Amino acid sequence: MQQEVFFEDLGNRKYKEVWTYQESLLSENSAIKASYRNQNEIPVHDWPTKNHLLFVEHPPVYTLGKNGNAANVLLTTAFMEANGIDYFHINRGGDITFHGPEQLVGYPILDLEKFKTDLGWYLRSLEEVIILTLAHYGIAAGRSAGETGVWLDPDNKKLARKICAMGIKCSRWITMHGFALNVNTDLSYFNNIVPCGIPDKQVTSLQKELGREVPMQEVKDLVKQNFEQIFGATLKDSFLKA
Repeated sequence: MQQEVFFEDLGNRKYKEVWTYQESLLSENSAIKASYRNQNEIPVHDWPTKNHLLFVEHPPVYTLGKNGNAANVLLTTAFMEANGIDYFHINRGGDITFHGPEQLVGYPILDLEKFKTDLGWYLRSLEEVIILTLAHYGIAAGRSAGETGVWLDPDNKKLARKICAMGIKCSRWITMHGFALNVNTDLSYFNNIVPCGIPDKQVTSLQKELGREVPMQEVKDLVKQNFEQIFGATLKDSFLKA
């Protein structure tokens, strides 16, 4: 069944603001599911939950997953505050990562009971969206065994480098958080952390791999197109505004 997903491009927004917005969308869907849970005569696919896909660029911010190791943050809080860098310990999986300008961050808030109730499938599907997007630029991307995200040369210990980080939360089969694709991102920010808690692998970007800047809107359009294909979804512009 083709699923309707409401799309919003939020532009450049502070991390906390968008985190709060995601939580509100998840809470709305959770409340709907709680109210319908005992109504067995109504199929799950007919419950009025709403799927969303948010795009955003954040000002510089480091986020640490709920089970992440704070030792992977190589800067003091005082230094980050003095240099206008935000830092949050948040409720997604994964370890430490960076978000900043010219990085495409995508937050799907999906009711997986309308897709497939399998987190492994969900993460592999998100990865496939990015893999197809990179293929448009002639970049052969793939997966690294046991490590979520999208990688280049994942099987070569000397060359392996991550181009897209992923971390999610799922409650009542409703997702939040998502992926961060480095497009023209300033990669020097990653020198201040152990990215994703993996000490021996590098981070890269589309700009670094291609040797040129890449239009953000072009990348957004490709990701949207591939998201529709992989998830069997139709994206519709949302009238909601965070």
